[in-house]
Amino acid sequence: MPVSAREFERLVTEGLAMVPEEFRRMMENVAIVIEEEPDEATRAELGLAEDETLFGLYSGTPLTERSLEHTGLPDKITIYRRPFLEEFDDAEEIRREVARTVIHEIAHHFGIGEERLAELGWD
Repeated sequence: MPVSAREFERLVTEGLAMVPEEFRRMMENVAIVIEEEPDEATRAELGLAEDETLFGLYSGTPLTERSLEHTGLPDKITIYRRPFLEEFDDAEEIRREVARTVIHEIAHHFGIGEERLAELGWD
């Protein structure tokens, strides 16, 4: 199902809106960007096989791992558009999975790991 770049951006914004305001305020220094797909360098850095799908990626230092003197670059959440279009056929399914991915990557910013996300039903 084709989803335009503008529509996809709206879906990412919808996913972000699902995050409670008190948490969104703590994300001032997080850039959320949309790219078509992960480049080869990113895939290699993550050790992804050619057939593995990557919908989103958090890059940065989780809040739980920062010291008071933390002066790192802004964190970044990248959402990859093409994998959603290739993996899902239905518009509602794409909407649900984009929101799930946005929340999943934001959780990493707050130091929530894969195991805890699974416990919470966000795996």
